[in-house]
Amino acid sequence: MKIYDYAGKKNICGNRVHEARCKLRLTQSDLAARMQVDGIVIERDSISRIEIGTRFVADYELRALSKILKVSVDWLIENE
Repeated sequence: MKIYDYAGKKNICGNRVHEARCKLRLTQSDLAARMQVDGIVIERDSISRIEIGTRFVADYELRALSKILKVSVDWLIENE
């Protein structure tokens, strides 16, 4: 499967994930742990890669991120 880049990144939600995570005062490890509790197998380094845009984000991960970070999926994928 080929994963495409958009504007040099593999996702468009990374900056917003970082913003929402910091607003809730969660560490990347905390976010990964909450995702795992929600059934998503992910590690801290994957959260880091999502935030810097070097990791693809699946639709089910985006839904879990929005729930945990208490924001909408639309907000996560909007332009800044």
